[in-house]
Amino acid sequence: MPLLIEKEVLHLKLQTIPSTLLREIASSKNINQSSTPEVIKALIGSQISHIEIDEIIKANYQNIIKKRQALISDSQLLSELNLVSEFNWGVVQGQLDTKIQTNYVRKYAQYSKLIENVKSTLHNEVTSYVVCTWYNHWSTVLIEDFISQHRKVVPTLKNVKGVDIFFHCQPFDLKITYLPSRFPKNISQAIKAPKDLIIWLYENQGAQRFGSENRFFVVLYDEKNPSESWKIKRDISFIRSKIDNFFEKETVTIDDEISFEFNKETYSALSKILFIVK
Repeated sequence: MPLLIEKEVLHLKLQTIPSTLLREIASSKNINQSSTPEVIKALIGSQISHIEIDEIIKANYQNIIKKRQALISDSQLLSELNLVSEFNWGVVQGQLDTKIQTNYVRKYAQYSKLIENVKSTLHNEVTSYVVCTWYNHWSTVLIEDFISQHRKVVPTLKNVKGVDIFFHCQPFDLKITYLPSRFPKNISQAIKAPKDLIIWLYENQGAQRFGSENRFFVVLYDEKNPSESWKIKRDISFIRSKIDNFFEKETVTIDDEISFEFNKETYSALSKILFIVK
């Protein structure tokens, strides 16, 4: 996706607002259209400003944060994340059902042997898989919430494919990850030539989750123990300092455009990358 003009960004921002709230905004402008596309068109025609929409989005996003924190506070969540002592998937992500079918369902004809082997091996593997998935989800929630509340960022209020935040008036999908072991360069080389890693990440994404949308990558890396880079995700104070520093200094320009190939097709996107190295 190339750099969007102001009107295109405004249209996309309005699409990320739930229909009920969108109609409330329209009503305040004496707009009484019925369908969401008509409401959005009328609001843009009313010369509603980015500043006004941004303020509405940010205020309502705080309600989302409060609801999540009513379930568990940031400090409580961090305490829970710190209980994880190992990060071992046990089962390759996305292949749990295949492993169950191959190594258990189709392998054992006797019920007693099936149960015995499920209890002795599969139980631990599934537990490890669930813990890793749980850890990734909730640590990502903390990081994404902080990014979304930064003064230079506008979050989204509902899911729109490929858009999690707006930064410098451009849409981005947030991706929090680690330096892939298959990436052919080390962390120093990646930092010096970030577009090489960005392009590699686009070109090596899974076919089922393929996307050419703009992406904002946060890459975590532990220089002393790369295999323990996962622990950085719960070092929230450290992460927040890096996020603040990045957004206060960075902008989005045509220099952030990249092109990549996937299945013999060429795509273009805007992409930013933040390295959090410890």
